[in-house]
Amino acid sequence: MAQILFIVLTVSAVALFSYNLRKIIRNIRLGRPANRSDQPQKRFATMLRVAFGQSKMFFRPVPALLHLFVYAGFIIINIEVLEIMIDGIFGTHRVFAGLGGFYNFLIGAFELLALSVWLGCAVFLIRRNIIRLKRFSGTEMTSWPKSDANAILITEILLMTAFLTMNAADAKLQSMGAGHYITAGAFPVSQFLLPLMPGSESALVLIERGCWWFHIIGILAFLNYLPYSKHLHIIAAFPNTYFSNLEPKGEFTNMKSVTNEVKAMLDPAYTPEETQPGRFGAKDVNDLSWVNLMNAYSCTECGRCTSVCPANITGKLLSPRKIMMDTRDRMEQVGRNIDKTGKGFEDGRSLLDDHISREEIWACTSCNACVQACPVNIDPLAIITELRRYAVMEESQSPASISAMLGNIENNGAPWKYSPADRFNWAGEN
Repeated sequence: MAQILFIVLTVSAVALFSYNLRKIIRNIRLGRPANRSDQPQKRFATMLRVAFGQSKMFFRPVPALLHLFVYAGFIIINIEVLEIMIDGIFGTHRVFAGLGGFYNFLIGAFELLALSVWLGCAVFLIRRNIIRLKRFSGTEMTSWPKSDANAILITEILLMTAFLTMNAADAKLQSMGAGHYITAGAFPVSQFLLPLMPGSESALVLIERGCWWFHIIGILAFLNYLPYSKHLHIIAAFPNTYFSNLEPKGEFTNMKSVTNEVKAMLDPAYTPEETQPGRFGAKDVNDLSWVNLMNAYSCTECGRCTSVCPANITGKLLSPRKIMMDTRDRMEQVGRNIDKTGKGFEDGRSLLDDHISREEIWACTSCNACVQACPVNIDPLAIITELRRYAVMEESQSPASISAMLGNIENNGAPWKYSPADRFNWAGEN
């Protein structure tokens, strides 16, 4: 019965995760096409350096080191899930024990990593809830984002506690010569929990089996929590960095439809390229590219972008983190509408105005500080630029200072109101 229950739980959890993952992929595909298939070697190297190597995290060494412990520990410890899966399906116990000394090394290393994960998560909880670092607050950090982060950290602490407690009970059962508990593994951390273990064999078996089930059920629950959590970046960071922009940061993209018109004006013999009809810039998520939407799902909500944003630092409304969170919220909203009514349903809402205000997009200085700071190569500026492009080119709406600048560029070839002929008048006075 235990084996059947294990198989049913595992298959159900994987099926549910696959169902939710398909929804996320569907939502990302709402975006416009974008060609990010060039320079595959450079893209793969970027992914290895930024996502796997976490190179951009180390601009802040202390949290980077703690995050590395949590990241490496949690991922490597879950290699043991393979053994748990085999044991659960076939009713065996420590099926890889035949590896001998190497198995002992693995279990010992897993325990040390489990301790580092436990300590790292505890420090992160203290930083968030007791020290209350400024970058973990903001108008966008409502009760859900805060509780989401705390829930994941507490879950990881509980999983590591269960893992170490399971090993402690197992080690004591091994020393007692209990049936089914073969002598295998090294326990450099859980050995300190042995004095807390009961002397009864039946009680030890209950603890060991209870922690074993808690560990695997916790991992399956964690898997299905990811699609609803910012911790989806555990998976999304890898494709997000692979498909990130390799061009110089902040380089403005030209629209083919506009380029065609300019080239046709300059050269009457020019044959325009075929372009898909659509609006200028972006009003809603389906006007953004699929890369922009994948960025939104990859956001870690760490606040590094907002903490270095000069507009935010000077008290303006803009928060690059909020831009990404709002984009994800709107995308999820559109996805739910599709689930209920099918494609083509208009709910009368849009990303611009209903989620992101005009004040936010015009507060941006386009300095790229947020893009540089993001540990997974998210580009909030690209979304802001598209929202601005819509406001200017579709609605002819922009702040008076922006309108004056655009008019001066059109008439004088410079942002200032002076005639080009008067540009060097200042030199004649010297």
